[in-house]
Amino acid sequence: MLSLDFSTTPRILLRDGALADLPAILAEQGVRHAALVTDAGMVRAGLVAPVASRLREAGLAVTIYDEVQADPPEQVVLAAVEKLGAAGVDGVFAMGGGSAMDTAKLVAYLLRSPGELAGIYGVELAKGQRLPLVLAPTTAGTGSEVTPISIVTTPTDEKKGIVSRRLLPDVALLDPELTLGLPPAVTAATGVDAMVHAIEAFTSRRLKNPLSDVLAKRALSLLSANLPLVMKDGRDKAARGAMLLGSCLAGMAFANAPVAAVHALAYPLGGRYHVPHGLSNALMLLPVLRFNLAAAAPLYAELAPSVGAEGPGAEAFLLAIERLVGVCEMPKRLHELQVTRESLPQLAADAMQQQRLLINNPVELTELDALRLYEEAF
Repeated sequence: MLSLDFSTTPRILLRDGALADLPAILAEQGVRHAALVTDAGMVRAGLVAPVASRLREAGLAVTIYDEVQADPPEQVVLAAVEKLGAAGVDGVFAMGGGSAMDTAKLVAYLLRSPGELAGIYGVELAKGQRLPLVLAPTTAGTGSEVTPISIVTTPTDEKKGIVSRRLLPDVALLDPELTLGLPPAVTAATGVDAMVHAIEAFTSRRLKNPLSDVLAKRALSLLSANLPLVMKDGRDKAARGAMLLGSCLAGMAFANAPVAAVHALAYPLGGRYHVPHGLSNALMLLPVLRFNLAAAAPLYAELAPSVGAEGPGAEAFLLAIERLVGVCEMPKRLHELQVTRESLPQLAADAMQQQRLLINNPVELTELDALRLYEEAF
């Protein structure tokens, strides 16, 4: 008998200029002093100051934390909690990619439910309350605005996840204008990242369900149709909006039907070499898809129409994915990122620590398998 337990962000607002609604949304949440969590690149791009001004004009106090780093280290999260706690914020808003949103989730949680990060790594161990939380993605990739997950880099360069429905934000603001300035390489990597989310959700060995399947298929259709368009013209607002929606739907899918070996092999690349998360996933996607073919072929065949495959079947699906990755302006091999061949065994050993993800893979994956996949991607 079908069993289903599905959670997502309660309110999702997608439209051109949606960010203008932020002051009213925060006021509805009872926020009087907002934390604005972002990174220095967003500040340099001139995107942060207008938002802070708009909030202050609406009568809200604002404290900015702009020191978010990619693959946020524990010390960055804790520094944000310390600074924003001392300022007395009573609500959190983040604008940026997955790192900013993941940091903001933990800031909102730890300011309301103080404790050690080490005590909440894992699934549903964060059981306390959090401050009001609103997230606005500036990339169409992570889907973090609709996932109950924060990924943190530990002092030993291991990426660990905190998974709890307490981390789902109150509101996700999807504004295509925030993504218009994305460089082609970031557009490509984050777009493929979102496709990975949809594919892994659809092929997940655990918790795959009818809702996640519908969302994953629709996400893939949107992403595969619009990724070539935004690669050709980054100012195409309609295509940017479609990418944001595709990323969001893929996020909903994998938040409930969890990701697997692509992510497990991508995380060590981020931890050891600080390869951006989206790019790490993009580099490992095709090797893992081929590895999973024996078990996942019927599911790949089912996804083939969603990616514009030129024929039916799993092989047509793989060719369509290869073609989509091929048009993306980004590195295609690990050696292009200064990853050394000598480090591949250590990466394979690191990947084995991601059992939370590997148990979802359609095919069991050993350390030797992981090493072979890294060699294929090298």
